[in-house]
Amino acid sequence: MNILYQGHGSLRLITDAGTIVYVDPCAGEGYDAQADLILVTHMHGDHAMVNKPSKKPDCRIILGPEMTDGKEYRSARVKDIRIEAVPAYNRNHRRSECVGYLVFADGVKCYFSGDTSKIPEMAALSERELDYAFFPSDGFYNMDAAEAAECAGIVGAKHSTPIHTVPYHGSMEELFGEETAERFRPKGRLIIRPGESITA
Repeated sequence: MNILYQGHGSLRLITDAGTIVYVDPCAGEGYDAQADLILVTHMHGDHAMVNKPSKKPDCRIILGPEMTDGKEYRSARVKDIRIEAVPAYNRNHRRSECVGYLVFADGVKCYFSGDTSKIPEMAALSERELDYAFFPSDGFYNMDAAEAAECAGIVGAKHSTPIHTVPYHGSMEELFGEETAERFRPKGRLIIRPGESITA
């Protein structure tokens, strides 16, 4: 699996079989690869530009509000990808409107937390033995880098990466906050910058 960080909260996954997944499309570049699946954690404008990626005719779009009522969380399978929605919420994001995603493919387990702060439900994720986890850390609409690092410790993924490091105020001029990322210091920290990718 290849995971491209596009900036802000946007990522693109390509599995070994060639399945292409966009998570919270909005920022940066790399949207020319035709999507099989688009995952949106919630419907804020900086996470839900579903028209930005190129799409295959059978592309499936999964929106956060469709995956939960705030109590039950749904799962889905698209080609070689398995997805589970998990809780995500804070003072700026309602439980019934937002989710995080667990994404499984190629034997790799990823957690995209969505816009959230530290919540009790994260403790259960430590049992999933995750490989990669991505946490917002702007400290404005979400938790700050210190709280995000605390969450990373709770979740216990092998590698934890800060994203959403700059508050969104209507433009994508700044895709990444270097100082914020440097303040994110959990065990297993992995900083990737816009345009960089991970081969898992």
